[in-house]
Amino acid sequence: MRLNTLKPADGARKERTRVGRGIGSGLGKTAGRGHKGSFARAGKGKIKAGFEGGQMPMQRRLPKIGFRSKMAKQSAEVMLYQLDKLEGTIDLAVLRAAKLIPSSAKKVKIVLKGELTKKLVLKGLLATAGAKAAIEAAGGSVEPLETKE
Repeated sequence: MRLNTLKPADGARKERTRVGRGIGSGLGKTAGRGHKGSFARAGKGKIKAGFEGGQMPMQRRLPKIGFRSKMAKQSAEVMLYQLDKLEGTIDLAVLRAAKLIPSSAKKVKIVLKGELTKKLVLKGLLATAGAKAAIEAAGGSVEPLETKE
């Protein structure tokens, strides 16, 4: 086998159909485009996505609803009673290991729900005013996020 003898397999390449070349070809006159309309014209075959022939399109007929925050994917909430199962110093890594927050979470807020019976130290986590008071009442503390300056 030599490079100059290489050729595609039989049937791998199909010759293009020449349209508009007389009645005998089977694709004469309108050349397979039908009669009139935008698809029959040269260079006018595209219709915008959602175009409904001049009728008010569906995406404009329906009302605008809702909002999805992009920050929601990066933040999570943990209830106070869930922290009661953990020990010692708690940070993002500890909460991920305990499967209390998703791996995508970058910010965590502790919410007052349930009771706390242990002394816990929270590092780099946010807490609501009520949750902070409950943690401090149990003998723990909340150390805020370290800011870069």
